[in-house]
Amino acid sequence: MALTGLSRTALTATLLIALGACGNISGGSNPLGSLPGIGSIGLGGGASEDATRQAARTRGAENVAVNRYLWAATLDVLSFLPIESVDPFTGVIVFGYGRPPGGGRAYRGTIHISDPALDARSLNVALATSGGPVSNATQHAVEDAILARARQIRIADGKL
Repeated sequence: MALTGLSRTALTATLLIALGACGNISGGSNPLGSLPGIGSIGLGGGASEDATRQAARTRGAENVAVNRYLWAATLDVLSFLPIESVDPFTGVIVFGYGRPPGGGRAYRGTIHISDPALDARSLNVALATSGGPVSNATQHAVEDAILARARQIRIADGKL
């Protein structure tokens, strides 16, 4: 199901408000440095570790997991944006304003990886500029770049 621009904006605003209360989960200058299983590009773990269990946690009766390839690809593709907060257990990454290499417009984004499958339905991208949400074409281009990079990482990992 595709979200309209207004729905994505509402989702982004809701996620930003909810995550704003959480603050930096690591408490240090590198928000990824102290997270278990997250390395310089987010792959962590050995080849024998199951991709869907990379960042899984049981909270009460629910078990939430994110796909480590989508996670790593998101961090790789959007590496030009500063990371404001991350939650690998729910799959939310909030980026601050940053300019892409060779670009003039600053973007910010919120990414939600909602499922352990390496699938387009697992990835929700909300990008904005200071003037509001970006065009659907720009948003789809970023989603496609993340999915393509996730597949490249998975193939390189030898799990395909």
